Amino acid sequence: MTRRTGGLLALAIVAGAMSLAAAGPSVAATAKSAAKKGAHPDISGTWVPDTGDQRKQVTSNIPPWLPNIQPQFDHWTAEEKAGRPFLVLKGCLPHAMPAFMLIMHNAFEILETPGRLTFLGEGEGNNLRRIYTDGRKHPDDPDANLFGHSVGHWEGDTMVIDTIAVAPEAFIAVSEGVGIPNNGDMHIVERIHLAKPGVLADDMVITAPHVLSAPWKTTRYYTKSNYEILEGECAVGNFREGKDKDGNTVYIPRPLNADGTVKLAD
Repeated sequence: MTRRTGGLLALAIVAGAMSLAAAGPSVAATAKSAAKKGAHPDISGTWVPDTGDQRKQVTSNIPPWLPNIQPQFDHWTAEEKAGRPFLVLKGCLPHAMPAFMLIMHNAFEILETPGRLTFLGEGEGNNLRRIYTDGRKHPDDPDANLFGHSVGHWEGDTMVIDTIAVAPEAFIAVSEGVGIPNNGDMHIVERIHLAKPGVLADDMVITAPHVLSAPWKTTRYYTKSNYEILEGECAVGNFREGKDKDGNTVYIPRPLNADGTVKLAD
């Protein structure tokens, strides 16, 4: 009986394979894609940045700034220490790249779907990264934007991401109070892998010829979490619920203090 069952199972496997082949290339390609996906680690889910390691790298791994850029970095570092930080994330703009991976304090979620990885950030506007894994190349003349154009592929257990076309206004930041705009032509290569179960590492090489004297190599770590990311708007506290002249429920600005800051109690 056991042999008969085994024989039937073997025949079923052979028949299944023949059926798959007969079904055409699209079904076969889908099965091949699923098998390939199973060969690499699952990095989907929510990840929380290791902010302690971020702070440690502020002094242990400073970017190699060009001589004319170093005084700017020193100035903003002194201002931050004096309690007058320059706001890298000013105006509720997104973190952008590479700051999204360098100084993000909020959790973010990674979604893996056929042909694409999507990084969803929690706070400060439209923090959304699209990494195309369908084999496409960078466009010949890409439109620059804050997160750039990213393509990726798996090399064994490592997701390799190549990013170009980042807007020149995007900061290379070491903290939320210290950073320098990349000023154009920046190129970022990331090698994302599991350093150990539940810990994701992002080995980055950032090349920015207008501000860095050499490629900056740095690593950031993130811990797996069951936390569900929430909607985050950096200026939501500047408004309160109210009514317009037609009785609709709307957000209205809170009054300001004499120094221009928002008066939270009104």
